[in-house]
Amino acid sequence: MTESILLPAGSADGTVVQGTIDLGAYVNVPTGQAIAVESVDFVYQIGSNNSSDVGNMLQTNGSIQAQLTDLNPGTSMVRADNQSLVASGALNIDVTNNLASHTSDLFPDNFGPAALSEAFMVVNDQMYLNAGNFGALTAAAAQVIVTARVRCRVVKLSQEDWMAIAIQSTASDN
Repeated sequence: MTESILLPAGSADGTVVQGTIDLGAYVNVPTGQAIAVESVDFVYQIGSNNSSDVGNMLQTNGSIQAQLTDLNPGTSMVRADNQSLVASGALNIDVTNNLASHTSDLFPDNFGPAALSEAFMVVNDQMYLNAGNFGALTAAAAQVIVTARVRCRVVKLSQEDWMAIAIQSTASDN
């Protein structure tokens, strides 16, 4: 599954945009079907030619950050201890020296069968991709595209595991 969102040219520091990934066709309460997210890659591109020219993504030194969650955070970034955080990534850009470094992570659950212990279980019908620029404006002449490429599979959970994940997800929403 993939989702791409666009940070408009000249976006103010702290601008966050959101996209959604529809899982409604895969998550099924009566049969215990859930999505096991096994990996998430964040791809950062710029402009109409979709290049990776990091020197032209921001006007000054800063970062572009992305998060994938299974609850809707609106246009906010969540803290790392938020139970709905599936994965996060950051592209730190040093415009002055034309350098960049990238980090990303996935937060597996400890619910479900042991064979799925390295996956994040999603029982909600959508996931949310948020991305924003921090510390700098986006470049005035270029749009930054952030894409989440999600490797996942449909799994069948026991009724107990499915309910435990659903309750945990609901509780973290309050």
